[in-house]
Amino acid sequence: MLKVDEIDVYYDNIHALKGVSLEVLAGEIVTLIGANGAGKSTLLKTLSGLLRPKTGRIDYFGQSITNKPVQSIVQSGISHVPEGRRVFANMTVAENLDLGAYIRKDKKAIEEDKQAVYALFPRLLERKKQLAGTLSGGEQQMLAIGRALMAKPKLLLLDEPSMGLAPLLVKQIFQIIQEINQNGTTILLVEQNANMALSIANRAYVIETGNVVASGTAKELQSSERIKQAYLGGM
Repeated sequence: MLKVDEIDVYYDNIHALKGVSLEVLAGEIVTLIGANGAGKSTLLKTLSGLLRPKTGRIDYFGQSITNKPVQSIVQSGISHVPEGRRVFANMTVAENLDLGAYIRKDKKAIEEDKQAVYALFPRLLERKKQLAGTLSGGEQQMLAIGRALMAKPKLLLLDEPSMGLAPLLVKQIFQIIQEINQNGTTILLVEQNANMALSIANRAYVIETGNVVASGTAKELQSSERIKQAYLGGM
């Protein structure tokens, strides 16, 4: 589905990603783990077109999307839930969801998908007329995911969905991520909570200072002593 081949990405003179390669197969949950500043969010921004690689290639279903504009990438079926949620604070929950479907014209299907989002996140239905800026952190995360789903993505890029949430909410968000995947959406997940991420992922990549330093099945990385010490609290 997605193949990243030897991409280099810079922020001005900072070499943020160094020859990164990875693959995501249709139907998988693949997670990226690593410390803050390792390049995980930079990779997602590059995949969604917010950043451009200096070298390398990104293929999606066998076609290059390396330098495509953001709107074209969204239309191809990739949605990005950014770190920090980035909901439109002065718009209602329902208006945020409508904006998620801005590339679509099928009004009846859009309304059906909105109802599906409300079924996934009943809290959003209760607050559909409420301004997004007044929601709790967990509710804003639900809204950010719901808004991304309104574009009907085949591939969902999730950046730190558990950040700042209480443990009970973290568990709920991860259950919903699994449900979204089981409903047919492939997921590339960036997550600081490596234990939770590996518990739901099929495969994982470890990024350190812009380099992929390890990869394998989630179970392989969970049983690696080096990964345990570095990212799993020595469990």
